[in-house]
Amino acid sequence: MSRTFFITSSPHVNDGDSIFRIMWSVVGALLPATLWGFYLFGMPAVRVTLITVAAAVISEAVANKMRGRADTTLDGSAVLTGLLLALNLPPSAPWWLCIFGGAAAILLGKQVFGGLGHNPFNPALVARVLLLVSFPAFMTNWAVEAGYLADAVSSATVLGEAKTFLMTPALGALPNVNYLDLFIGFRAGCIGEVSTLLLLAGGAYLYWRRIITIDIPLAFIATVFVVTTAAWGFAPDKYLNPMAHLMTGGLMIGALFMATDMVTSPLNTKGRWIFGFGCGLLTAIIRLWGGYPEGVSFSILLMNACVPLIDRYTKPRKFGFVAPAKGGE
Repeated sequence: MSRTFFITSSPHVNDGDSIFRIMWSVVGALLPATLWGFYLFGMPAVRVTLITVAAAVISEAVANKMRGRADTTLDGSAVLTGLLLALNLPPSAPWWLCIFGGAAAILLGKQVFGGLGHNPFNPALVARVLLLVSFPAFMTNWAVEAGYLADAVSSATVLGEAKTFLMTPALGALPNVNYLDLFIGFRAGCIGEVSTLLLLAGGAYLYWRRIITIDIPLAFIATVFVVTTAAWGFAPDKYLNPMAHLMTGGLMIGALFMATDMVTSPLNTKGRWIFGFGCGLLTAIIRLWGGYPEGVSFSILLMNACVPLIDRYTKPRKFGFVAPAKGGE
C-alpha cells in the first residue's frame, strides 16, 4: 500500500494548545487572586477591574479596525492584559486612570509594535510603570473604603513603611509583620498581589498545564531571597526579613504571571535562568537601595529589553554541529 507524505515547515508537532486556550487558562489561574481582592477591597476593586479590562478590550478592537486586522478581542489576550494591569492597581484608582492605563497597555505596549507576538515588553507592565511615574499619588494611595479590610488596614504597604524608615529613620520604624496574614493575603496593596497562597496556586496550575516553566519563577524568587537575606543578615535593624520580601509587593504575581510571558521571555532554559536571575537581582537592588519601595515592574521591563541579547548568547548547539579543531586540524 502506497503512502502519501505531506512535507511542511517545522514545527511538526501540534500539542492542541492555541492562543485562545492559553490566554483564557491564565485568566482562569488569576481568578482566585482576583476574587480575593474583591473580597478584601469591595466594590472599588470590582470597579477598577471591570473598567480596566473594558478599556483594554475596546482599545484592541479599535486598533484592529484602524489597522485593517482581524478582530482578536475574543482570543483572551486583551482581557488578560487588562486583568493583569487591574490587579497591579490600587483599589482606590480613579476611573479615568483605569481607562488611560487599559488603553496605554494595548496601544503603547502591544499594538504599536505590531500586535500580539511582536511586543518586546510586557504590555501590562508598560502601562503600570507609565501610570506610576505619571500619577504617583494615585498609584500609591492604599486607602480602603469598602470590603473586609475597610476599617482594619493602614494606608501604607509593608514595603512602603520599610522604605520610609530606610530613607528617614526618624519618621518611622520597621513594620511588624504577621507572616500568616501576608501568606493568606490580609494586607494592603494592589488588588491582585496580596494573597501569596492564591497566586502560588494559580502558578501551580499553569505549570501543571505546561503554560509556564519553573525556571524563571524559581530563579526570580530565589535571587530576591538570597540578596535580601544577605542585607538583613548584615543589618537586621535596618532591612526587612527576607520572608517579608517574598510575601509583599508584586513579587509573586510578577514572577509567576508576568515574567513568564511567552513573548517577552527567553526561548531556552539557560536564557530563562539568566532572565529570572536578572529580574530578582534588580528587584532586590531597587527595594533595598532604590528610591521606590517596589522594583518588580521595573526589573521585568529592563530584563525584557535584554531578551534579544540573552537569546543570542544562549542559543543551543545545532544538532550534528561539530566545532572545527583549533589550528585548522
